Amino acid sequence: MSARILTPSAPSSAVRPAASRRRRRAVALVASVTAAAVVATGIVLSLAGSAPGAGIGRLLPPELRTALFDPTTADGFVDEFEPISLADDAHPAISGLDDALRTAMRSAEDAAARDGIRFAVTGGWRSREYQQWLLDTRIAEWGSEAAAREFVATPDSSRHVTGDAVDIGSVDAQYWLIEHGWQWGICQTYANEPWHFELATAPGGVCPEMRLDATG
Repeated sequence: MSARILTPSAPSSAVRPAASRRRRRAVALVASVTAAAVVATGIVLSLAGSAPGAGIGRLLPPELRTALFDPTTADGFVDEFEPISLADDAHPAISGLDDALRTAMRSAEDAAARDGIRFAVTGGWRSREYQQWLLDTRIAEWGSEAAAREFVATPDSSRHVTGDAVDIGSVDAQYWLIEHGWQWGICQTYANEPWHFELATAPGGVCPEMRLDATG
């Protein structure tokens, strides 16, 4: 017996509206699920203090935390292409610094100015949320937490979060501070970050041996 090959007939005009209604219902269902996910995310962030990277927010995957959090000036965010001045007391990145470090850096800058050098600050105090965002961003970019941790400390270990570190963007100022900063107790503390400075010794003292990277 030969088998008959059955081919589906084209849908009639009576069938097409029903299929269209099904598609509309499917789209509506997807929209509802998406809205529910957004609401659920908002609840999670509220429980976490509206801060991805803190509390329950840590349960979110890094890429989602990174996408949801947008650091602002209030978090100490500084655009690396628009560095700020140590005199900018209105900026949290500066006002949040330890008083002794801020005073030492300004004194060092006054001396550097006589050599024609100004300090361009690309990082100072940061909120815990901003520090976590930086770490999550590097993990997402480099695909490895170990690699990211060489340059970005956790919020619990970051000297920026405590206001005890300043990042200087201009290379000439970096070299000047590496050579002269000890006079005010200012030292490069990470071997792989010539831009990162801390108050690490007494004025005129010897800077401690540098740590290899931010994991140290």
